[in-house]
Amino acid sequence: MALVRCEDLTIAYEGQIVVRNLSFQIRQGDYLCIVGENGSGKSTLVKSLLGLKTPMKGRIVLGDGLKQNEIGYLPQQTDVQKDFPASVQEVVVSGRLNSRGMRPFYSPADREQAKAMMRLLGIEGLKKSCFRDLSGGQKQRVLLARALCATKKMLLLDEPVTGLDPIVTAEFYQLIKDVNQSSGIAVVMVSHDIESAVRDASHILHLQETALFYGKAGDYRRSTAGRMFLEGAVNPE
Repeated sequence: MALVRCEDLTIAYEGQIVVRNLSFQIRQGDYLCIVGENGSGKSTLVKSLLGLKTPMKGRIVLGDGLKQNEIGYLPQQTDVQKDFPASVQEVVVSGRLNSRGMRPFYSPADREQAKAMMRLLGIEGLKKSCFRDLSGGQKQRVLLARALCATKKMLLLDEPVTGLDPIVTAEFYQLIKDVNQSSGIAVVMVSHDIESAVRDASHILHLQETALFYGKAGDYRRSTAGRMFLEGAVNPE
């Protein structure tokens, strides 16, 4: 059963249609990269998947018991996020807010989950450090741990390596791949890095009105959209 099924979606940004008649699905264990030029609707689609934006047409159906508040989300970094004055442990455990319900405090299980995610991502030794004092790569690991605390089924990552140097970027991509393969959590990532997307992802969704593509990463290389991007006919930046 699909975790998410998008049927004939049309969505708009500031009154302009950016995605038209789109259908695709996300299953458990999938690693889907969403690619395309700026303005093609990638981040708008992510907001729709999160329930933050209503499609103009079509529908998004969640299955296999997935709820929108149980989707782990790592948004594009903002200056406010970078300067957040809290400890690493406080940031990570805040990923359990949606599951806390009416309880005024985090439960022991919430705190154990936060510890487990910090251990998984190699940041347990930073748990008492102030988030704003960390390096860019460390901050992204913390925010990924926070997103993992919110879900057992699906992660949405919106351009998570923006601003990171090449070495840290490669490490972060490997981390995401490892989480996907070891846990079975579906990963949906918006990316401008086409080569890395094709290398790591199981599926590609290319948003472009003249060359829309959804399918397996290997098939993307042979598609019109894939050839245009991978051979440099279109600059994804």
